Amino acid sequence: MRVVFAGSPEIAVPSLRAVSGVTKLVAVLTNPESQKGRGLVASATPVAVAAAEIAPGSRLPILAFEHLGGEAREAVAALSPDLLVSFAYGRIFGPKFLALFPLGGVNIHPSLLPRWRGPTPIPAAILHREAESGVSVQRLALAGADGPGIDAGDLLAVERIVLDPRETTVSLSRKAAEVGARLVADFLAAMVEGRHEARPQEGTPTYSTLLKKDDGLIDWNRPVEELDALVRAFDPWPGAFTRFRGLRLSILEAVAYPGRHWEGGGGGSMGAGTNLGMGAGTILGMGAGTILGMDKSLGLMVQGHDGFVALRRLQLQQKKALGWREFANGIRDLAGERLG
Repeated sequence: MRVVFAGSPEIAVPSLRAVSGVTKLVAVLTNPESQKGRGLVASATPVAVAAAEIAPGSRLPILAFEHLGGEAREAVAALSPDLLVSFAYGRIFGPKFLALFPLGGVNIHPSLLPRWRGPTPIPAAILHREAESGVSVQRLALAGADGPGIDAGDLLAVERIVLDPRETTVSLSRKAAEVGARLVADFLAAMVEGRHEARPQEGTPTYSTLLKKDDGLIDWNRPVEELDALVRAFDPWPGAFTRFRGLRLSILEAVAYPGRHWEGGGGGSMGAGTNLGMGAGTILGMGAGTILGMDKSLGLMVQGHDGFVALRRLQLQQKKALGWREFANGIRDLAGERLG
């Protein structure tokens, strides 16, 4: 079975390697090089780098088209492929392109479809503080007027992943990458033997959306558990951040303590607070986003709407990332400062 693999980011690399081990991989389709870093150096996608390692000496065609138009279709058609396997490629496949593959296409999607269709299922699951996520292998179906929609194809394989309470997009992406590679390898082996089955998706779909750079801006008036989830969901991109003395302050790690207030003293003690239907900021007389002080056990304490947030790793604009102790030691008069 001759396969074209389509993918771009790091999460797709294990699946690329798995596909190359169980089929005849005839080409890799990925995004063009992008400019990264302060020097705007051209950088190939992780999938392109991995493809070059799988087949050194340019024996494996790496196709990086801006658009899947006539030129792209001509290049793919010349390879006489049977099947398209996709994982986080980043572009929608049109009917003319899918028609090049007699066996159609399959897509690896890091969610329990129809939950979190769309481009950012992993951050969406963490933002909504869900107990589980997973990976789905589905048939590639046409999206739009002539098809059922994005990520709406029949399911070919599914595996659940129980989420750790401190799960981040980085950690869940690693898990999904490993699960996806195993699932697609098993499916392709079953497909060769003619024993695979498909079933329609069941349930009400939910949709994730493209993230924007400013989505990580922290609103300290939101519930502290939401802020905790936002920091974890937006690691590594777009990153959670606030403003501190006119500069961008990235919050790299934080832990929420809802329904509590900090009594100070540096020992990690927490009062139970008073349940008056008010945020802890009202109880303490301090506004949300106020830095309360430092706690030796917990971190840099910030007042929230309904509790407090312990900041544990931070990065001030144009500075290196620091643990909260190093950060606090380098800046005077933190207590009483208002973030945001």
